[in-house]
Amino acid sequence: MSENNVKADRGETPAILEIRNLQKSFSSLSVLKDISLRVERGNVISIIGPSGSGKSTLLRCASFLETADGGDILYDGNYAMRDGVYASKAELNRYKTLFGLVFQNFNLFPHYSVLKNVTEAPILHGENREEVRERAMEILKKMGLEGRENAYPYQLSGGQQQRVAIARALAMRPEVLYFDEPTSALDPELTGEVLKVIRQLAEEKMTMVVVTHEMPFAKAVSNHVIFMDSGVIVEQGDPANVFENPREDRTKQFLRVFER
Repeated sequence: MSENNVKADRGETPAILEIRNLQKSFSSLSVLKDISLRVERGNVISIIGPSGSGKSTLLRCASFLETADGGDILYDGNYAMRDGVYASKAELNRYKTLFGLVFQNFNLFPHYSVLKNVTEAPILHGENREEVRERAMEILKKMGLEGRENAYPYQLSGGQQQRVAIARALAMRPEVLYFDEPTSALDPELTGEVLKVIRQLAEEKMTMVVVTHEMPFAKAVSNHVIFMDSGVIVEQGDPANVFENPREDRTKQFLRVFER
């Protein structure tokens, strides 16, 4: 599999993530059909679409939580999967250090304090304990969680738990953050807390891919919007064009639901 270590030479600067012709089925159900996209450093990509359109499965394939059936997945121009064949376990583990994933249901360790939730992974990866702790405290302050480092998840609101989850992902210093509907488990007030944090990260040029149902947020923060339905990319482009002047009838139909 040495060819999977070779930089993809396409005459352009490699994107942090590139997906080409990705396919994924569960038994006879085709969930992803020939999906292709690029994620450039410093950009925010929002993926919108109805439930069941394949958005979350796309993120799970990009982060190796699901095994794709075909296509290519490249990180920084290197093949993590080529023509449906994955790189070695050691190589995949290296690519996993490039991204962080924030789930919709937080997935914090309930028996760990906030600080331990944030510091555990970097320490297990061999980083200096004191340096990790110092970095974690800075991130928690940035997340508006100063003074909560010794609390446990059950003592926090849903919005605070999700901010801890974001802090945990940032503690690994990833090059790209994946968000899988990060506000779907929150009420409107707590949703605002989390979206504010993501907006701040966008202003700092953190590379992000966000699966979301928050249309005003996607329009305001994204560099690029992808609309998916039934396992395909129906339409994509500049947020203003997709939201204000969609070309495809299916996009228009979907966005009418969010018009006021």
